[in-house]
Amino acid sequence: MADLMITSPANPRLKSLAALRRRRTREEAGRTLVEGYEELTLALAAGVRPQTLYFCPELMLDRGTQTRLVDQVRADGAETVQVSRTAFEKVAYREGPDGFLAVVPAVVRRCVDLAVSGSALVVLCQGVEKPGNLGAMLRTADAAGAEAVVAADPVTDWGNPNLVRASKGTVFSVPVASDSTQDALAWLDAAGIQLVAATPDTDVDYTEVDYTGPVAVAVGAEKHGLTGEVLDRAAVRVRIPMVGKANSLNVATSAAIVIYEAVRQRRRAISRSYQ
Repeated sequence: MADLMITSPANPRLKSLAALRRRRTREEAGRTLVEGYEELTLALAAGVRPQTLYFCPELMLDRGTQTRLVDQVRADGAETVQVSRTAFEKVAYREGPDGFLAVVPAVVRRCVDLAVSGSALVVLCQGVEKPGNLGAMLRTADAAGAEAVVAADPVTDWGNPNLVRASKGTVFSVPVASDSTQDALAWLDAAGIQLVAATPDTDVDYTEVDYTGPVAVAVGAEKHGLTGEVLDRAAVRVRIPMVGKANSLNVATSAAIVIYEAVRQRRRAISRSYQ
């Protein structure tokens, strides 16, 4: 049985949940929100242990199967709170909620806390503003097997609920860190990781670079791109050819293109080593 049942949208506990949408509240509390069955499942698989799980059986897409997740979270020692449909839809931060909303510890990590291998593939995001773009890059990093994603001079935090949602929960499965640009670059230097900067201001196509060693793919803010500090420190600058009328790609798309070129080269290098 659930520890508590909430039926009123005005319940104070639900108001405290809504407050976690604000960055300052998240940072002060050291907690954030994970909404959605799929996102929560991935977070749990990554070792995240919720403090409280709010659930609504009426909104579950497969009540018979998904209530097992509630049992799992409860068995791990978290508080479980059943919420009426009206109250849950009031507190949910996305349209069409599926009945799962958990309070979990926030992801707080600096570059010095990361441990990467000698052939690491890293993603460096400098000043990226939109949580949706950061979330999309995390999904790409997860799929590509990147060992870390670093937010340099971050505009948003890794606990932003929209970022968690856009990442499909991979913010918990991919090691992430936030740091100043200076400290992020110093960490890359200390780890012996070559910096490849994506920018339109170069004649080097992204396919012309060797990504088989330890490398960090750097992308910048949606409007202004990478700063001179990063561009000057990069071992090489690369561009993605543009033949249409637009002069730029979405930053998450740009990152994915370059990251998967690195994946392609690495897979080919491994294949050749077995021949």
